[in-house]
Amino acid sequence: MPLELPADLMHPDVFPHPAPHIECIETHISWVVLAGDYAYKLKKPVDLGFLDFSTLAKRRAACAEELRINRRTAPMLYEAVVGITANPVRVQPGNANGAQEYAAQEYAVKMCRFSQERLLSALLATHTEMPTLMERLATHVADFHAQVAVAAPEGEFGHPDNVYRPVQENFGQMREVLAAADLQALLGKVEQWSASTFAALHDVFAGRLAAGHVRECHGDLHLGNIVVLEEQPVLFDAIEFNPSLRWIDVMADVAFLVMDLQARGRADLGWRFLNAWLEKTGDYAGLRLLPFYLCYRAMVRAKVAAIRFGQLQAELQGSERDASLAECRRYLELAARYTEPARTALVLTHGISGSGKTTNSQHLADAFGLVRVRADVERKRLYGLAATQSSAGIPGGIYSAAANARVQDRLEALAETVLQAGFPVLVDATFIRKAPRERMARLARKMQRPCLLLAFVAPAEVLRTRVAQRSAEGRDASEADTSVVDKQLAACEALEGSEKAAALTIDTSQAINWEWVLPEFEALWARVKKERQE
Repeated sequence: MPLELPADLMHPDVFPHPAPHIECIETHISWVVLAGDYAYKLKKPVDLGFLDFSTLAKRRAACAEELRINRRTAPMLYEAVVGITANPVRVQPGNANGAQEYAAQEYAVKMCRFSQERLLSALLATHTEMPTLMERLATHVADFHAQVAVAAPEGEFGHPDNVYRPVQENFGQMREVLAAADLQALLGKVEQWSASTFAALHDVFAGRLAAGHVRECHGDLHLGNIVVLEEQPVLFDAIEFNPSLRWIDVMADVAFLVMDLQARGRADLGWRFLNAWLEKTGDYAGLRLLPFYLCYRAMVRAKVAAIRFGQLQAELQGSERDASLAECRRYLELAARYTEPARTALVLTHGISGSGKTTNSQHLADAFGLVRVRADVERKRLYGLAATQSSAGIPGGIYSAAANARVQDRLEALAETVLQAGFPVLVDATFIRKAPRERMARLARKMQRPCLLLAFVAPAEVLRTRVAQRSAEGRDASEADTSVVDKQLAACEALEGSEKAAALTIDTSQAINWEWVLPEFEALWARVKKERQE
């Protein structure tokens, strides 16, 4: 008799190990059978256009590919491809190179089981240190992207037309399933914006491929595909079924996670992750593509919900169908919001080393969706150093007048890059001298954006104590010591006139009242924007 899946796997004697409390998790393309200490992932025999699991050979190949690509990030989870036989039904041995040769009627990926409570999607509401976890995740993703294979410009992946193809397919597939007029209207709006935005960015996509930013990424980087093991985030369940959905721009990978956090009401964590990833990689130029990819990723989730809606039978699964349609609508509405231009501004910090600029501007970046550019990090990057790496031994040093000029050039260029991409930017530097501040203000006027200042202040002794402690720890990009603080105090040029009028002063010598600071900054932004328009 042929196998009946997943029903035939819901018995303990099927498995070569103890298998109490067997459960099955079903998605639109797979069954995951949880049995004892292991999980077995099987492909459904479906052909959805963007994936084809319609034959046994294709399902076996997909299992082998899934094992390969996921062992890049989670070798501790992915064990083997195993075969499943009938008469009697048994799960047969396998290995990390694929299932052994025997007359199997089906194949599965064998994984070490983990608690669903350790998924990042589950921890979102319970973990007490989510911002720190986001920073660790950003480092994990950045390191992963740095290590994976790079697409050849002359190869089949990453060309602009190939980038747009899955975007276009989403609309066709959803239009076949959704009948409601309002959803069709939303589809039309997002489709029109996607087409025009793609056309405007055509050369940017091509340039990203040529520059090596198209890589064999994860492809499905949302919170449900990240597990936290020993307080370290681990990526799993990368896309195996369609290489073109995995060989993508790294920014497309990043966009999925940012979108997912925003969809779950945690945009602040999305910005924390994005800023940490940008700080690690320096890929601010990729922000030009982020709105396009955010919209695309929301459409991917809308499509998955639409497919699920279409698979459910109205007379038997009405409530589940309603839930799938509601989820589809929610993601469509989110995609439509990404088509609207964002509010932008150029925000400068002002303060002596140790005044808390970096620590406290992080809160504002999270709350207001600011892309932050740190002078200390970019200075190190200019000289080929990691953020916390010592600059000792660099000929001429990295704090000379010439080095300062290079850093200022870079900060201005990056600020312009972020603003052109359509995002507000916060430049984290001392800006204690008027000339560099005026230079950045000219950029804001050229870009027709408001320019705001965040002035961080603290008593001199507090500044000296902080930098001495930070220097001793050696875990920050800044290398300022107490002598630097004294020099800055002597050289600092206070804010005056229009600068002072566009500034919010924050005393960091005491606990900051964010319930006051956040609305004050919001009001300042609105006022300066209005004055610029007048």
